[in-house]
Amino acid sequence: MATNGVNGDHYEDDEGIDYSDIEAKYQVEYDDGFDNIIVVDGIPIIDKSKLEKLLARIAKEFSRKGAPFKTDNVVVPWNDATEKSKGYIFIEFKNANDAAFAVNAMHGHPFDARHTFLLNRFTDIERYANLDETYAEPEPEEYQPKEHLRAWLGDPQGRDQYATYRGDEVEIHWHGKPSQSEVAFSRTNWTDFYISWSPLGTYMTTLFRQGVRLWGGTSWGHQQRFAHPLVKLIDFSPNEQYLVTWSHDSITVPEGAQQGPQFFSPEDEGNNIAVWEVKTGNLLRTFPTLYPEGEDVKKQLQWPALKWSADDKFVARVTPGQQISVYELPNMGLQGKKSIKIEGVVDFEWCPHGDKDREEAEKEAKAPANGAAKAPKKVRENMLAYWTPEVANQPARVTLMDFPGRLILRQKNLFNVTECKLFWQNQGDFLCVKVDRHTKTKKSIFCNLEIFRVREKDYPVEVVELKDTVTDFSWEPKGERFALISSNDPNLGNPGPGITIKTDVSFYQLERGKGDFKLLRTLAGRTSNTVRWSPRGRHVVLATVGSSSKSELEFWDLDFNNDDLGRREGPSKEEWGSGIQLLGTADHYAVTDAEWDPSGRYLATSASAWRHTLENGYAIWDFRGQELEKQILDRFKQFLWRPRPRTLLTKEQQRQIRRNLKEYSRTFDEEDAAEESNISAELIALRKRLVDEWNAWRSRCKAEMADDRKKRGKKLEAVSEQQEESKEEIEVWIDEVIEQIEEEV
Repeated sequence: MATNGVNGDHYEDDEGIDYSDIEAKYQVEYDDGFDNIIVVDGIPIIDKSKLEKLLARIAKEFSRKGAPFKTDNVVVPWNDATEKSKGYIFIEFKNANDAAFAVNAMHGHPFDARHTFLLNRFTDIERYANLDETYAEPEPEEYQPKEHLRAWLGDPQGRDQYATYRGDEVEIHWHGKPSQSEVAFSRTNWTDFYISWSPLGTYMTTLFRQGVRLWGGTSWGHQQRFAHPLVKLIDFSPNEQYLVTWSHDSITVPEGAQQGPQFFSPEDEGNNIAVWEVKTGNLLRTFPTLYPEGEDVKKQLQWPALKWSADDKFVARVTPGQQISVYELPNMGLQGKKSIKIEGVVDFEWCPHGDKDREEAEKEAKAPANGAAKAPKKVRENMLAYWTPEVANQPARVTLMDFPGRLILRQKNLFNVTECKLFWQNQGDFLCVKVDRHTKTKKSIFCNLEIFRVREKDYPVEVVELKDTVTDFSWEPKGERFALISSNDPNLGNPGPGITIKTDVSFYQLERGKGDFKLLRTLAGRTSNTVRWSPRGRHVVLATVGSSSKSELEFWDLDFNNDDLGRREGPSKEEWGSGIQLLGTADHYAVTDAEWDPSGRYLATSASAWRHTLENGYAIWDFRGQELEKQILDRFKQFLWRPRPRTLLTKEQQRQIRRNLKEYSRTFDEEDAAEESNISAELIALRKRLVDEWNAWRSRCKAEMADDRKKRGKKLEAVSEQQEESKEEIEVWIDEVIEQIEEEV
């Protein structure tokens, strides 16, 4: 018989052992609290016939925010007297963490126009009932200053910045005089795909496999992230309030994935496009990718897939052949709860807001509410333009529509249309519709320009007829001119390797008296395929981009003879086209990109390794075509100027600066002279130091030679006299041409 009782029935020896510590350690605690239950107020009051439908919709709203629950776990209190609900419900979740997440995600969520969810934990009721109402003064938190996201605008030298992406390294440079150009920041592995500036230059955007990240401030700290895996394309709204991302791979939400307002929910699965709020990082809505319909149509993504109104109030997308859907921000609800049905619609564009529109909007915002002062001019509503192709017996059509009124302002019928492209001038004054037409036999294609003068009554339309195919069109910023590149080269449709397409470049300007656009000048026999206007207008660069045989750059001034830059009445008949002057030509081998800086004084050209591997790098030129800097860098990918936001100066302040420009110029000239004198002083000091070192070395050598001769017993006087006689001073005058100016009288 075992003495320990394991194999027998005797347990007398265990009676004195205390097991309380083990029982306490392994005791199973049952969760009998109410932390997993929440109270949802703001529920519509209904009768029992509508209960099932209401609970299904509430569950759908919670699921969209990543807080799903089963309707079986909902308790609805009823008023027995009225046989209606009391306006609140109890929801039981799996655990306290899910309940806490639901409170954070759904509190304050608008259910419909008259009801908003208000959420509390069930346990908070008792806690609030027993709340100690004794006031305790909170301890003030220590102020932590944040970096200003637009601090670079306060640079004392007024320099611009640009970013370069080479290999795995991204660098941000200051651009100024040679003595002021320097690297402001550098980071390795800052992006997996490419870099991009936000439209106003506030953020640097980098793309990773996990999503998008925004950076800013003087130390380039992390500002925001958007979790869209394998994102490939991004697009900001004009005022940087929202961001659209796209991935070729559809959204998938694995089981157990993190949920919340900043993450995808199961309802987003299968979509490719996401809309985010930049300030909070919250996901607003997702969409599937839509491709053009038809068997013969190539399935190519149109980007941007969502197009923003100039004030960030609306975003719209087109369903090819059916409708335009416009969504209101920030709730991303369908405006008017219905899309704009347009049979056959192909494309559309929002009208940009000009300086006049922004000034009127600011005046309206500052106007007193009582209306005692003079009411400001009515602000122009948003406007969009769209076109539809020929369908059956219906002609093709271009339509202007105001929004949100949805009133058709102007329509223009078009015939024998192959394709249309919409080009708004950046101030919203003109809309050019480039219409590719075919002859009745459909064997040849020619082009017409239908130009709408949007600021004038009844929106008059002018037609500019062209015989050749237009390959590029571009409005002058803040101007009344445009440039186009046309060609009748037979190789235009099928350019082969080594074949150069001959093009003509034409400039047109509005003739104010007649209201027509008149040809200023045509530059024939060019190879240019790209037009790049300076952001300030007036100067334009014609470039041959993406060619392996030609890489020419031509710098033109369209107001060479016009000193009064503020003149608006246009040139006289004698001056028409005479002010167009070639300032200089240049060449950047295998150039792939050309971009002006925000000031319009410098042009950057680059050869990206994404296109080819021949002499990759970048060059910076002034507006006359003089090369200022050139860097040949292997594995060079991107060059991007940092955009600047719109100036805060009023029109009057800008005019005052122009009047006193000579005084400002004098200050800058003094700074330049001081810098040059400093450089000269440094150069003189360097030369003096080198001469002193030379004389010291020479004296040392003479002393060593004298000691050597003394040891040999030779006389020193004769040698020194002979050296003095053999010394000869030669003075050389050098003439250097600093600048040469030719004047024609």
